[in-house]
Amino acid sequence: MVQPDVVNKLVSPTQFLATLAISICGFVASYMLIGRVQHYHQKANLFGYDLNKKGTKSENIKIPEAMGIWPASVFLLCITVCQLINSETAFHQAEYNSALHSICFMTLLGFADDVLELPWRLKLILPGLASIPLLVAYQGGTTIIIPKPFLSLVGPSLDLHVLYFVYMCMLSIFTTNAINIFAGINGLETGQSIVIAFAVLVHNFIEVSGPQSAPHFFSLTLMLPFLCTTFALFLFNWYPSRVFVGDTFTTYAGMTFAVAGILGHFSKTLLLFFIPQLINFAYSLPQLFGLIPCPRHRLPRYNLKTGKLEGIATNMNLVNLVLLMVGPKTEKHLCIILLVFQALCCLIGFFVRYQLSTYFY
Repeated sequence: MVQPDVVNKLVSPTQFLATLAISICGFVASYMLIGRVQHYHQKANLFGYDLNKKGTKSENIKIPEAMGIWPASVFLLCITVCQLINSETAFHQAEYNSALHSICFMTLLGFADDVLELPWRLKLILPGLASIPLLVAYQGGTTIIIPKPFLSLVGPSLDLHVLYFVYMCMLSIFTTNAINIFAGINGLETGQSIVIAFAVLVHNFIEVSGPQSAPHFFSLTLMLPFLCTTFALFLFNWYPSRVFVGDTFTTYAGMTFAVAGILGHFSKTLLLFFIPQLINFAYSLPQLFGLIPCPRHRLPRYNLKTGKLEGIATNMNLVNLVLLMVGPKTEKHLCIILLVFQALCCLIGFFVRYQLSTYFY
């Protein structure tokens, strides 16, 4: 437990304002970088075509790909500067550095995927490898609290030992792939990341004055720069998209959330903010495991006459499922619906965490 005098220091307005200022600088730097370097990606043949605009004038427009590398790079720089400012906090610097290593490692692997088009099986393995620095330096507990209905069977707590490290590794694999497969329309990858990051920040603000102040302050110093740099990318990625984020962004964002949840000691709460991604993953399982034929791009169908996207039942993901439930929508309208659903699920997550959980713990 963090001592009271350290807690007060951790939540000092000066440190928070400094982190906020660095994050705003990160937004400006990311926005300027993306605007100025996107044509270099096209020259290097790092571009793609918007598959949801087939048959339109925009069908053959080359859109720069893998642009997530720039906000990710700015984010890592921001976090390094934040580390200098918060160097005397109670949070272990070894864990701080290992977190940066894991995020940086995953960013590079994501960029390699954009360039080399790695098979999806490797995408299940690489996040686990990227989480190794984090797991090696982890100094937190491995004990979980048992829900009230199971107290008579196990007791008040259970030490998972090495199984807890397996759980953290699996969490890293899930988050890095969850955002990647919940995608396919302009603005969805960055939009959902912004909503989740905002929810994590709210959770951190609620908990930062409590006994777990140091881990939550660390998570806060991750999420503020992440939110600002991602918002810069979102402005370019929103419909109609001027850039594609690529697997670079989705894997980097997923690992950042995993690091925040693991080192912030709120991994269960983090999963509550990933409810749409969990639904998407569960609904996609038959195709992900080859039980049902899985096309490379499980996109909805664009109707040239109506200008709307239509769901395809055999493309089993949440994007198509929502279209099948609510009917054809424009790409922009569909993205808004999905982001509102993401926000509502985060609110449900808060209700479960702060209200419903009191009946079980």
